[in-house]
Amino acid sequence: MHEIMTIEEVATYLRVSERTVYDWAQKGDLPGGKLGTTWRFKRDDVENWVNSRLSKPTNPVPKGKKGESILTTERIVLSDCANKNEVLTQLVDLLKTSPFVKSKDKLLKGIFAREELMSTGIGFGIAVPHVRMDSIKDLVMAVAVCNPPITDYVSLDKTPVQIVCMLAARSDQHSNYIRALSAISSRLKDATVREAIIKSKDPKQIQNLLMGTEA
Repeated sequence: MHEIMTIEEVATYLRVSERTVYDWAQKGDLPGGKLGTTWRFKRDDVENWVNSRLSKPTNPVPKGKKGESILTTERIVLSDCANKNEVLTQLVDLLKTSPFVKSKDKLLKGIFAREELMSTGIGFGIAVPHVRMDSIKDLVMAVAVCNPPITDYVSLDKTPVQIVCMLAARSDQHSNYIRALSAISSRLKDATVREAIIKSKDPKQIQNLLMGTEA
């Protein structure tokens, strides 16, 4: 690898799109500079930036009101759904098995209404569909690891979605809801965690990786 890297080389190294690298550089998140009109990056700066990002501790995912995990192994699926609507419906079916979900139909309607406002594909092959509503008794979550990836799930970096984490909460659970979304998103942006989840066939291991309880 060259000491001075182009956008294309950084994108390949980080396994993200060139557009994502460009956006990070423009915002000043990723250390780099312009030579004329072209972005260039020092390899050492990029490696140090990656190491600092991966070593940052993530906030713990909040538990339910009884101190239990919001995600059980029964609500984790290795999915072969062909499109976004199928995987969202599959996850709603999993959430319906929780005693905290009163109405499957209301939850499904709420999830699809949220997606119509704006897609919940956040980049890196991750989507976090979420909703708050009165028919949910407590914070609850379901997860699909998709193989093949979902190509019609609109994402910020246009990467097909492979990990879908669905979160539902009661209307008045704003604080825990935001904390959970933030913690899950932060954890999944760790490439090591993300790749381990995609490769895993064990729901318990996937639960531990997402909740930050792996050994």
